[in-house]
Amino acid sequence: MDRSFYISPSPHIKDSDSIPHIMYWVVGALIPAGIGSVVIFGSRVLWIIAIAVVVSIMTEWICQLILKRPVRALDGSAIITGILVAYNVPAEVSWWIPAVGAFVGITLGKMVFGGLGYNPMNPALIGRAFLTASWPLQMTVFQTLPANGTLSGIDLEGIDAISSATPLNMFSQVREILLNVSQYSDRIDLITQAQVVETRLYDSTMNLLLGKIGGCIGETSVVLLLFGAAILMYKRIIGWKIPFFFVGTVAFFAWLFGGTRGIGTGNPLFHVLSGGLILGAFFMATDMVTSPVTFRGRIFFGIGCGVLTSVIRLWGGYPEGVSYSILLMNLATPLIDRVTLPKKFGGK
Repeated sequence: MDRSFYISPSPHIKDSDSIPHIMYWVVGALIPAGIGSVVIFGSRVLWIIAIAVVVSIMTEWICQLILKRPVRALDGSAIITGILVAYNVPAEVSWWIPAVGAFVGITLGKMVFGGLGYNPMNPALIGRAFLTASWPLQMTVFQTLPANGTLSGIDLEGIDAISSATPLNMFSQVREILLNVSQYSDRIDLITQAQVVETRLYDSTMNLLLGKIGGCIGETSVVLLLFGAAILMYKRIIGWKIPFFFVGTVAFFAWLFGGTRGIGTGNPLFHVLSGGLILGAFFMATDMVTSPVTFRGRIFFGIGCGVLTSVIRLWGGYPEGVSYSILLMNLATPLIDRVTLPKKFGGK
């Protein structure tokens, strides 16, 4: 009887999944939202997505050649970065905006750290943050009207004192007025219009779900984003902890502090369906490289993203905080993993 022992390095339990297999499933899950954005904003969206994807692939390919590393630009990760950069820009941006965002995301967000698996932050969000800081007007002004909808998702007939904008932008205007009524005592018409707009925003759930609103390319149709997220969860490519605690925390803070009539008067559903929360929570915060690996760590990560998003949305000068909250929590991931690491068997 052969009693030989074979010693090999870990991992000892292997899975048949590969990086390209996982990445292309994510690409497939993002496609429904892309198709929806073409229907909502027009065929120009295809060019924006194509430019971002091509630039991402070419940038990673060139970087790998320069660094004399195996060329793996077609493993799917660069494609995901390109798609997410495109999904985070308005439909009317100049063609070079997604190109610059994809280039910066791949180079500064990924390759300078050693490539896939070594990047501390989500590359697509690095690209978006760079674009927002460099060209804020192009990244925050939305002019393309959605098909059969409005920028704000509501009917603005009779509303002339409040500027038309995306739902979160308009809510920010309305909230500032209604929380400081004494400062607008000589503008009763403005206060009345703000109250009307608030009610209409809270009643615009169906438009938010279907994407009949203005915004970035990939964040408008919540239904299609959730459909893609359900596919990834079914395939166990992403888990439930980060997105559920992320969204749940935002909903709680929106209900507690997001109202204009005191504590506990906010509308959590409006905040959950508005902006890039669903896109960020299910497709960017769950990035397996930049998110915690421990059970408790993922819960803390999701809660942290939700708290930061809520703080920026409700008290910051920027109506949306999803991207920056994820980036900040990406930086905290090593510490979270260290603190939440399970004790070794037999350890104290």
